[in-house]
Amino acid sequence: MAFDNVCKILAEKYPTDFARWLLPDEPQKIKVLKTELSIEPIRADSVTFLQTESRILHLEFQTRAKSKPPIPLRMLDYFVRLVRQYDVPITQVVIFLQETSDEIAFTEEYVNEMTHHRYQVVRMWEQDSALFLDNPALLPLAPLTQTDSPQELLSQVAQSVARISDRETRQNIAAYTEILAGLKFEKDLIQQFLGEDIMQESVIYQDILQKGEQQGEQKEALRFCMFLLNERFSEIDTSIIERVQVLNKEKLEALGRALLRISSIADLFIWLDQQESN
Repeated sequence: MAFDNVCKILAEKYPTDFARWLLPDEPQKIKVLKTELSIEPIRADSVTFLQTESRILHLEFQTRAKSKPPIPLRMLDYFVRLVRQYDVPITQVVIFLQETSDEIAFTEEYVNEMTHHRYQVVRMWEQDSALFLDNPALLPLAPLTQTDSPQELLSQVAQSVARISDRETRQNIAAYTEILAGLKFEKDLIQQFLGEDIMQESVIYQDILQKGEQQGEQKEALRFCMFLLNERFSEIDTSIIERVQVLNKEKLEALGRALLRISSIADLFIWLDQQESN
């Protein structure tokens, strides 16, 4: 879910840029709507609703093709709720982040014997990188675009990041970009172009670390480490969780820093073994 969350953050921080990308007409005014809908509340971190003057843009970010309920039915459900609540035209776009051959990624409608509902699908691996490289708001998605040369694409991404003049924006965009690039590229290749030092300087990283240090509580440091572990490896074995949970605050903070270098579960086990032997 970390990858979906990054996209949600970007869409809500730069709603106009996403609306310009996905809507045919230039929006004059746009605002972010809450992600909870009426009847029985639906909450999903990967959902963003953007309201322009005359329509709502519903964005659904997906890393996996499988979901429960299935994506086509979920889009119909959202559509009905949005129309009931706002009574304006709705544009729905499912953005698939990770390349897949699953037919769901190529499906743009929900059909049963009584209902036919259409929505749009964007497959990031088919998108031209030029649009994303020239726009800082969309730049973190650039590593997921079409390319015949991964190294050349990551080099172009790194150059685009470096051209962002505002330091805080540059650091945050670099952090978002590194996270999303992990959907497509090996960590070693990413770090050749998007260095660890940029990630460490990121306001996002520093904010998480600072909260743990200021509050001086082990649970905050543990939460920080679990956040990074989930971003690095998605699903963590319970044996690893148990070993991390018994680390003291200082070792948890050390693990947080080490996770910027650790790229495999094997390396993580080695690090944990070293800590337990000290």
